[in-house]
Amino acid sequence: MAGQLHVTAELSEYVRRMSLREDEILRSLREETAALPAGRAMQVMAEEGQLLTLLARLVGARTVLEVGTFTGYSTLCLARAVAPEGRVITCDITERWPRVGMPHWRRAGVLDRIDLRIGDASDTLAALLLDEGPGSVDLVFIDADKPGYPKYYEAALPLLRENGLIVVDNTLFFGKVVDPGARDADTEAIRGFNALLAEDRRVDISLLPMADGITLVRKRGAAEPPC
Repeated sequence: MAGQLHVTAELSEYVRRMSLREDEILRSLREETAALPAGRAMQVMAEEGQLLTLLARLVGARTVLEVGTFTGYSTLCLARAVAPEGRVITCDITERWPRVGMPHWRRAGVLDRIDLRIGDASDTLAALLLDEGPGSVDLVFIDADKPGYPKYYEAALPLLRENGLIVVDNTLFFGKVVDPGARDADTEAIRGFNALLAEDRRVDISLLPMADGITLVRKRGAAEPPC
């Protein structure tokens, strides 16, 4: 049985050359974001954005919820995946960074599919549950403040339909999750969140060693036998 490959720079470049289909609009947004303070560290990889598009199409997503917009690279990838009458509800605490992405959303022709909500994400998710009801969301992408992950996850789960998908970013957190000397609040938060998911029988999970760690979470149906 083959084990996990060590991904060298050469292998990573090969994967990118063979699979990445980043167009000029996405590339220009990524490059503009990279020039911002901490922009490279905070934005998703181009390959991850492409994966989000693929996953949204696979689940036939019409309503997508994104917790953490930043400059909206992932928002754009998700908005391209939903049907023209679909929407991406994306939450951020400030308008500052999403403003960077808006001209790119407009150029891509998806601005009308994006519903930007500014404020505390917990309040936004609570309002969505009241307004839209349980099971109204097909896919959720969580990429926000790390200590907030458990509350965002628990608030998103009732919004998600059965067999819907939650995608969680940064679940390996720069590899620090396995460093016993790493005791900062963000690393500890990710460790705790990963442990929570590992024991949650309401869902099926897979933690992918891609980018900074991506966990896929499928909401199980009420009639499914225990896993």
